[in-house]
Amino acid sequence: MTPWPRTPALPPAIAVSGVKNSGKTTFLEGLIPVLAARGLQVGVIKHDGHDFTPDVPGTDSFRLAAAGAVGVAVYSARRWMMVRTAPVSWQALLAQFAGFDLVLAEGLKDSPLPKIELVRAAVSTSSVCRPETLLALATDTTLCIPGVPSIGLRDYTAAADLLCGALGRRP
Repeated sequence: MTPWPRTPALPPAIAVSGVKNSGKTTFLEGLIPVLAARGLQVGVIKHDGHDFTPDVPGTDSFRLAAAGAVGVAVYSARRWMMVRTAPVSWQALLAQFAGFDLVLAEGLKDSPLPKIELVRAAVSTSSVCRPETLLALATDTTLCIPGVPSIGLRDYTAAADLLCGALGRRP
């Protein structure tokens, strides 16, 4: 399996998927520092199935959006953030990470992205992703999918090794 299509405009991306409460955010919190320590510039796209409050109530940007601005950008010498009220696809967001070594998408279990799927016994015992999209299962169960490596739910080094290998980098 080719892990992801290579295009000059888009960075490689994988999804960390699983059912609700499977530990996706916790897994990313553990994986990102390992990848960063290996010199990778990593971005994250988080899917939220509900609408969310994009700013902290009381800030100027929150107040301006509440006043009716459809888009608000905040920037400093070191960073920027833009909130825009409009539908967007994960593909459009991925383009915002041009030049990054890797983008990790949280969720997107039905996407064509290659995935590490979390199967945690406390909330699930089976895979919900299409097997052909799986790079690995991160699990604390005995679930086995032929041709798909299994790693522990907290084995961030093994996950980083898999991702670095797929990127053509030395683990």
